[in-house]
Amino acid sequence: MTQSISEHDVVAIGCGPFNLGLAALASTVDDLDLVVLEERPELTWHRGMMFGDASMQVNFLADLVTLVAPWHPLSFLAYLHDMDRLYTFTVRENFFPSRREYEDYLRWAAARLPSVRFSHRAEEVHWDAEAERFTVDVVRGDGTRLRMLARNLVLGIGTAPHVPEALADLPESLLLHTSDYLYRAADVAAAGKVTVVGSGQSGAEVAVDLLTRNLDGGPAVSWLTRTSSFAPLDYTKMNLELTTPAYMRYFHSLPQDVRDRLVGEQWQFYKGISTDTLEEIHELLYRRQLEHGLADVELRFGITVESAAVDPTGRAAVLTCRHRDTDRVFEHTTGLVVAATGYRNRTPAFLAPVDELLLRDGRGRPRVRLDHSVELADGVTGRVFVANAEIHAHGVSSPNLDIGAVRNATILNAITGRETYRLPKHSAFTRFEPPGQMA
Repeated sequence: MTQSISEHDVVAIGCGPFNLGLAALASTVDDLDLVVLEERPELTWHRGMMFGDASMQVNFLADLVTLVAPWHPLSFLAYLHDMDRLYTFTVRENFFPSRREYEDYLRWAAARLPSVRFSHRAEEVHWDAEAERFTVDVVRGDGTRLRMLARNLVLGIGTAPHVPEALADLPESLLLHTSDYLYRAADVAAAGKVTVVGSGQSGAEVAVDLLTRNLDGGPAVSWLTRTSSFAPLDYTKMNLELTTPAYMRYFHSLPQDVRDRLVGEQWQFYKGISTDTLEEIHELLYRRQLEHGLADVELRFGITVESAAVDPTGRAAVLTCRHRDTDRVFEHTTGLVVAATGYRNRTPAFLAPVDELLLRDGRGRPRVRLDHSVELADGVTGRVFVANAEIHAHGVSSPNLDIGAVRNATILNAITGRETYRLPKHSAFTRFEPPGQMA
């Protein structure tokens, strides 16, 4: 039985960095009532890949607020000042925080935002046409049921670990996703051979850990990836112009088939490996030459894993692989598979009652406007905004932390109907539109 009903301007569901940033920016808007619901009891961020020396790939300015509100009391610099680390951070002369420090910053900000409600699980969302409000049925951690009404929803539930069909039939004892890697450290140590399938930054960081273990007498290591090389992230400055708000606006103006082509072509923005990590891998491989009796290490690119099965002993996985250059098929046996196969957007169960109200493109994806709101069926006067669910509409920079503040400011401006936060009007030197077309 619902014990209480409350009404808000905005109900945001999910509390990762993006909706936390939304709450941070909204906290200084006096006439806006926003709440963020998170089913977990506390904020954690990629704990399964929190290696001790893991660094962010964006600098500290890509925090929750700074790129639209550098004066904001919940900036990363304000956090450092509050922690009495601002001076030592300056002397450090490395403006890329560690992942551990970034998570600590997020938790610091969340603790200062009463609008963020942990242990609050969104159970169902409905559209009340008469009241012109969304109703969000919520269950708290103690079992209490709540109902929240809102004209606007913001979905920031994040993506889910993706295991491709070729690996999906392996039992848990022989398979883990990179998101669980550190949680399964005992299984990694016990395996006689560990195979990483897939590349990207996560796969490369796992490879670093495995090569380090191998140098200390640990298991054999294989690294198989479909890509045509162990390719670096293309973070050269002029190429990063394609991650700017200016390019995002241009990208959104293009036909959907052109957008889809560009996302495929720009894969090195989000599937490549940092040059620092590639250099670390090469150094570890070089050091192996000075040692004797180590378990084997094998790196292969241009490999597609087509299927996987359990060997007759039940203690090893047998991967059927195809060498893409020669089309040759071979089998690969390993004691444990680490799937570095990324993440995918997911449709949460709580949206089922309003699913038919969300308009979709020919591939079943939400049709997302420039202001990050989803196109809805006629008669629905409320709005549903999305965070990190619109690569197909806004381009490969959508998952990037450095676009989060701009997207949240755009959403808040749309909700308030005014320029609550000034958006950057000049963010790229490159002109993306053809001559004669206004940006």
